Amino acid sequence: MRFNVVMRYVGVAMLFIAAFMFLSACISYINGRDSAYYPLLLSSLLTALLGAFPLIFVERKEQITNKEGYCIVVGAWLVACVVGMFPYLIWGGEFSLINAWFESVSGFTTTGSSILTDVEALPRGLMFWRMSSTWIGGMGVIMFALVILPSLGRSRMTLSNVELSVMAKDNYRYRTQMIVQILLVVYFGLTLASTLLLRLAGMNWFDALAHAMSACATSGFGTKNTSIAYFDSAAIDTILMFTMAVAGIHFGLIYATVTGKYNNIFRSEVTRFYLGMMLVCSLVVGLSLYFADIYPGLLTALRHASFQVVSVVTTTGFATADSNVWTPLAIIVLIFGSLVCACAGSTSGGIKSNRMLLAFKMMRTRLRQQQHPNAVLRIKMDGVIQENEVLHLVSLFIVTYLAFLLAGTVFSTLFGVDLMTSFSASMASMGNVGPGFGQVGSMSNYAGLPAVVKFSNTFLMLLGRLEIFGLIQLFFIKWWR
Repeated sequence: MRFNVVMRYVGVAMLFIAAFMFLSACISYINGRDSAYYPLLLSSLLTALLGAFPLIFVERKEQITNKEGYCIVVGAWLVACVVGMFPYLIWGGEFSLINAWFESVSGFTTTGSSILTDVEALPRGLMFWRMSSTWIGGMGVIMFALVILPSLGRSRMTLSNVELSVMAKDNYRYRTQMIVQILLVVYFGLTLASTLLLRLAGMNWFDALAHAMSACATSGFGTKNTSIAYFDSAAIDTILMFTMAVAGIHFGLIYATVTGKYNNIFRSEVTRFYLGMMLVCSLVVGLSLYFADIYPGLLTALRHASFQVVSVVTTTGFATADSNVWTPLAIIVLIFGSLVCACAGSTSGGIKSNRMLLAFKMMRTRLRQQQHPNAVLRIKMDGVIQENEVLHLVSLFIVTYLAFLLAGTVFSTLFGVDLMTSFSASMASMGNVGPGFGQVGSMSNYAGLPAVVKFSNTFLMLLGRLEIFGLIQLFFIKWWR
């Protein structure tokens, strides 16, 4: 494997990140050269230099191998998290080394967890960088970099194939270049529409853009200490619920629906499962809160319940209420949503609705097979027969996912963290959800956790974002042929 070639294309991703750091510095300049101006400007220059160095000294190659493509994608994610620390570390404040790493990883993996006890104390430039990191991470570092990479032919295909999981590629029936264009058109379009609607609903332009970027990335980073509860607006809640729900749908299906293609949202079995799950969960949680007298009116209970369910299932993590004080039934439903999550091919994390639907179909097929041993039964999803290899990978992924969740929980308890906080923090980190329960509830943060637990949670965030095996393979790279 040619490490110089890997570094060249990782450098392209770093230049792209440096551009967003410079844009954040411009926001600081417009805001009267706030305290983040020089940290952002210095960070952008440093990142640009690190990114440009391999471009200058390494010759461009027309073809890269699958092994090199894999290392470029995973390397770009890890390096992005490292350079993303620069503005936080230089600015200071609450950002120790581990806190800066946590915030950077949480941003790029779109987890939305935070160590900040006072988000509103951040200068606007640094706040915009925080949103930029999560917006870049939402679509994928390499997906953005592919836009500015030269025409690479099969090499471009290699990079996009590694970035997109097998489940995510299911509904894409286009050439690689077209896939990238579809992703970015939907992403930019949804961000722009959400920004305009939030501005009309009463947010100022900065808050509207920041929350639109966060919602489209299904991250949950916000500009207020009390998240969306600060605005106390049914209109804002509704707009964000719509944005989050759409961002949790396969982007290829969104594009197909808008352009009038046959294979669209309304014909997708996975999308119906995803939307139906959110509807049922919202009703169950809303009725639970209403009958427990947590909210005086049924509509108020349903409003807060539906927002929290959509936020959790899409792995966004916005909050309008403190779910720690909700009923046990409501908490169990939210935990279920944090495990299943939205669709493959979206910006969300978690196990994914696609895999969970297939798992349910596999259970049903197994029961029918026991009743009719000689029957030849096939599992279909969206009308397509699923091969045994796909079913095997789904089972393996779910088992591995739950195993790492258990390991993360046990590890956290070793350092004195209570069981509910340990489990929910591990679950929220692995699923890139953000808030959990206990000390890391929807109106709390991760600042109080031990440094070693914060680090372990960032490892889980990266595992979840790179769909487990994407990161694990890095440790076995020398055995690749």
